[in-house]
Amino acid sequence: MRGFGPETAVLPGKKTRSFKNLQKRTYQTALFPSIAVLVIVILLPALFLIITSFTPLSLINPESAWDFSQPFSNFIYLAQDARFLNSLWVQFKLSFFTVAIQLLAGLGVALLLYKRSRFVEACRTIFLIPMVLPPIVVAIIWKVLYTPDISPVLWVLRSLHLPAPSVITEPGMALWAIIVADIWEWFPFTMLMLLAALQMMPDGLLEAARIDGANAWQIFLYIILPLLRPALLVSGLFRLIDSIKAFPLIYILTQGGPGTVTEVTNFYAFIQAFNFSYLGYSSAITLVMVVITFLLSWMIVKLVGTKVEIE
Repeated sequence: MRGFGPETAVLPGKKTRSFKNLQKRTYQTALFPSIAVLVIVILLPALFLIITSFTPLSLINPESAWDFSQPFSNFIYLAQDARFLNSLWVQFKLSFFTVAIQLLAGLGVALLLYKRSRFVEACRTIFLIPMVLPPIVVAIIWKVLYTPDISPVLWVLRSLHLPAPSVITEPGMALWAIIVADIWEWFPFTMLMLLAALQMMPDGLLEAARIDGANAWQIFLYIILPLLRPALLVSGLFRLIDSIKAFPLIYILTQGGPGTVTEVTNFYAFIQAFNFSYLGYSSAITLVMVVITFLLSWMIVKLVGTKVEIE
């Protein structure tokens, strides 16, 4: 009978490498469907957007989809398009005020709800309701609130003999109407992020500061706020990106009006694509908006930083 000698033994290192190779192939096989979906859903449309932005594609002239004779004509025209430049300014105002107020409101409410009690937990649930509603439902709710004939809020103001204007038709108030609705819908997101960060904060550090004689304002300014910096940065970036994608509120409430006072950049791209059928020009607008979003996010991360420093 043939025995098991050194030449037939399986070395432990070889067996380990074989198992690791099998594990690697299994991971790759399991990831393939997800990667395929990502390529189909994200990469291919993004590639089509980039290619189309260099063409004068229009539904009136489908053959122009492969016309690259003047690849930068859309971008040259963008620099001269006063309506596009106005949409950038409107977008800046909308994003700045919504993100800033949402961070302040979210931080304030998170500090108020930081204590652990059943009443506070119930309040947390109530505050989350606007965030979980579909955006179109939120837009319809605020459409009702802003419409003079059916708004209960405006009816109360009129009964008190107070001015009750239709804010979404007033050029000086329409953008603020959008800002208020967006803040109501999304400040619970920042509150939830900051509340989670507060609950993970080390109690020993806060207690040591109290023992050393620090008052509530000093604890907040020199300990809590620096520790919240990463959470503030992340929630601010998320809200900045979402504010640049703002669409349902504007579509339902104002359609970009009165005039162009609430016409943000992505809504202008929507008009060019679906009202005028200029798909190439709309793609160029969208591509510029994506680049600006990436640059803004990068600048904010560099300026704010993610390193926590406690004085």
